[in-house]
Amino acid sequence: MADKRVFEKPKNEMKFSYGGQAVIEGVLMRGAKTYAIAARDPEGRIVIHEKPLSKRIYGGWISKTPFVRGVVGLWDALGLGTRALTWSADVQMGEEEQSTSFSGPIGFLTIAFALIIGIGFFFLLPTTAATGIGGLLGLTEGEAGYTSVGFNAFLINVIEGVIQLMILIGYIWLIGRLPDVKRLFGYHGAEHKTINAYEAGDELTPEIVAQYPIEHPRCGTAFLLTVVFVSIFVFSLLGRPPFIWLVISRVLLIPVIAGIAYELLKWTANNIDKPLVRLMVTPNLALQHLTTRQPDLDMIEVAITSFKRVLLSEGLISEDEARVPEELKPQDTTFARDYQKEKAKREAKKQAEAQAEAELVK
Repeated sequence: MADKRVFEKPKNEMKFSYGGQAVIEGVLMRGAKTYAIAARDPEGRIVIHEKPLSKRIYGGWISKTPFVRGVVGLWDALGLGTRALTWSADVQMGEEEQSTSFSGPIGFLTIAFALIIGIGFFFLLPTTAATGIGGLLGLTEGEAGYTSVGFNAFLINVIEGVIQLMILIGYIWLIGRLPDVKRLFGYHGAEHKTINAYEAGDELTPEIVAQYPIEHPRCGTAFLLTVVFVSIFVFSLLGRPPFIWLVISRVLLIPVIAGIAYELLKWTANNIDKPLVRLMVTPNLALQHLTTRQPDLDMIEVAITSFKRVLLSEGLISEDEARVPEELKPQDTTFARDYQKEKAKREAKKQAEAQAEAELVK
């Protein structure tokens, strides 16, 4: 059952809907003009990466145009998320000064490859399976899975949506059992709690933020579930054309579905206090328990640090309030242990080389 505070309207004056995502041992927070990533390095130090957002995408006509802003924003968010994960991985290897531009052909191809895998796994596989099941149940009307617009087509699309959900939930549940992913989900929870505390107008300290809900109505996990439900209704308007055209339609309509899902998610978040909307978002909030974990205070401190850097860039808080904590808080993680092993090897090698040079001098 979702925390009742999730359904409350923000008390803080909100000129922008802040958001973010978890990265490796850290959190990315996105504001109106900039984004900031805070991550804890293997020695326990919080390091920061800040950059302005694209004015063309987040400040121009695109950000004000319904449906278009969802599609373009989603593409840019994929790129931003990839860059953030790359930077946080570098931090865990002690290389946070590495470039995170990730632009040009390499960035485009990386995102395109991820999209192809995602489309194949979460769209084309369910489409193929649902067509086969529809044929076995006698719901199709012709060769290659053709079914005209009507109840049978709707039923097959529901089967397809159920398969999508099963794959999505199964995948998240499976990776969520990995220790490092559990920590990633913990930072996801820290991100939600921080934004919830800010929207409630409360003080941003780890102890206070920890008391806030782990769910949030604008979560990306909610977007994925919304996409599944929207796709059932959009695809039902087309019936079930022959299989090859069915596959093509699934790919071509992804931007349409993403645009509708984005606007629907935005609308539900803005009307979260209405009873009908609360009922609509309940499955979305429930699914978030798969992609979040209760964070510890150190995780929340990282999320708060990232968010405060965004608020600083918008002139909402002072430099002193957004100061990055200097205290080292080492974490017992796979990355930290590997880093310490490599560090010990490097130090042993240097010591051996120094001894060898000393022997030569003698």
